[in-house]
Amino acid sequence: MPRLPLGDWVDSGVNWLVGHLSWLFDAIKAVMEGMYNGIDAVLGAPTPLLMAGILAVLAWWLRGLLAGVLAFAGFALVDSLQLWDQAMSTLALVLVATVIALVISIPLGIWAARSKAVGAAVRPVLDLLQTMPSMVLLIPAMLFFGLGTAAGVVATLIFALAPGVRMTELGIRQVDAELVEAAEAFGTTPRNILWRVQLPLALPTIMAGVNQVIMLGLSMVVIAGMVGTGGLGGAVNEAIGQLDIGYGFEAGVGIVVLAIYLDRITGALGTQLSPSGRRAAAKAPARVWSYRPRPVVAVVGIVVLALAAGGIGVFGPNGTTSEASGTDVGKGKEIKIGYIPWDEGIASTFLWKEILQERGFKVTTTQYAAGPLYTGLATGQIDFETDSWLPTTHAEYWKKYGKQLDDIGKWYGPTSLELSVPSYVKDVNSLADLKAHASEFGGKIVGIEPSAGEMSLLKTKVLKEYGLSGSYQVIDGSTPAMLAELKRAYARKQPVLVTLWSPHWAYSSYDLKKLQDPKGAWGKGDGVHTLSRKGFAGDNPQVADWLKNFSMTEKQLTGLEAKIQGAGKGKEQDAVRSWLRANPGLVDKWAPVSGTQAKG
Repeated sequence: MPRLPLGDWVDSGVNWLVGHLSWLFDAIKAVMEGMYNGIDAVLGAPTPLLMAGILAVLAWWLRGLLAGVLAFAGFALVDSLQLWDQAMSTLALVLVATVIALVISIPLGIWAARSKAVGAAVRPVLDLLQTMPSMVLLIPAMLFFGLGTAAGVVATLIFALAPGVRMTELGIRQVDAELVEAAEAFGTTPRNILWRVQLPLALPTIMAGVNQVIMLGLSMVVIAGMVGTGGLGGAVNEAIGQLDIGYGFEAGVGIVVLAIYLDRITGALGTQLSPSGRRAAAKAPARVWSYRPRPVVAVVGIVVLALAAGGIGVFGPNGTTSEASGTDVGKGKEIKIGYIPWDEGIASTFLWKEILQERGFKVTTTQYAAGPLYTGLATGQIDFETDSWLPTTHAEYWKKYGKQLDDIGKWYGPTSLELSVPSYVKDVNSLADLKAHASEFGGKIVGIEPSAGEMSLLKTKVLKEYGLSGSYQVIDGSTPAMLAELKRAYARKQPVLVTLWSPHWAYSSYDLKKLQDPKGAWGKGDGVHTLSRKGFAGDNPQVADWLKNFSMTEKQLTGLEAKIQGAGKGKEQDAVRSWLRANPGLVDKWAPVSGTQAKG
């Protein structure tokens, strides 16, 4: 049967939309980012404990004293983990996605409940949205809206849209038909039947749908973090990318606190809004831990906290602005750096963040997978990145995006790609030895991210060159997953075959063998290049000149990597500062300005 070119049709449709409706996507993006920035500013204005108090008062009003105490304790825990800003960013993203999803889903659910034809047409679309893998939604969102908040909001609201429509339709359809007929008999208009009979009685079911929209939105934030939305989702992705179990657990705890709080609040809000819920709450026995203040008391409590905050000057940005310690060349100009969570990429990125901050620039760094990183560079949303392996490993990305990028130059090399095994694996020293030992490794090669250039080269060239295509299966995964499998197998002295590259800290942590490549299938070693968006050098000629002349020795690079590894997650900048103090003169050498003398 001939292949149906469905994917080609979708690609053509997406390309047409991007080419002809970019103005519409830009307008939608502006609205979403405006909403997000506004909500994020409100949530981030008070100090963390004050905002925790406001959220606790809201929980006290809706659910009782115990709920308020637990809410405050939960948000205080988030603050103690130093994840407050990320949590508020995530909450802002979820609220924006929820509001837009409800604006779409509730009217659509009402329409579907009142029209069988609409219900029949909407149902398969909702089935598609609910069963489509959530990561797939990021692709069109990223193409239409670029990297960042807007793409995350769109992917989140699309994923969370279905339960809002379904529960609204279900709630209205479940309203007793005799009540509707009685209202019609008394001459009530269809509009009033909807607003005075159906919606009030359907409200508990609709609020259950609202709750599900919020929960699905929260479940999407980790995946949305892959396109630079930041927040707790970005923190989880960073932890995954660096195999940092502790930091990932802490970020997960933050998401759990938000999820429980929003779940309980929306459930209580549904009870407050529903007439039957209010009657049931009024009949419930009074207990100290379930005591709820009157609405006016809760409002007064929040106002008092807000006035107290203003009186003691706790409103304002939570973050601290670091002062430039060197010559103020940048004068606060913003530069955005993206990076892949590879060790040399992390090290060079945070090194340049520190250097540029010392020179007076405002620098933001964001972690991405390789695909979104190159997309962000090509679309101008990222200024530069320092970890492109060319001409071989990232050849596919350069072929696709090279005309939209500038190659500032190589700062390290040569590198090498390889398959490696633990040294205790005998009789396997070369790629040519692998075919006879396939059963020893279970016929599996533990790979990294499928978007990595090394994986493409392995599948399309290396396996074929050594006749391994039928004997081995390459397991797509991630760098952390590969390292975790290596660690597990190494501890048990089990054979394992992994994709690696040099330089990499794994060779100093484990006794490994690089399998020889007598046929040269991997090609010559790459150089690690700095790539920028088109026009970056013209906008920042001095920074571009610094990057062009930058280079590191293997001793410098591995020393910095080791320093960052030892410092732990979240302390990369401290590790860089410590390393620079131990290597005086490098900042002036790499970023010379008038008034400083470059030192060799």
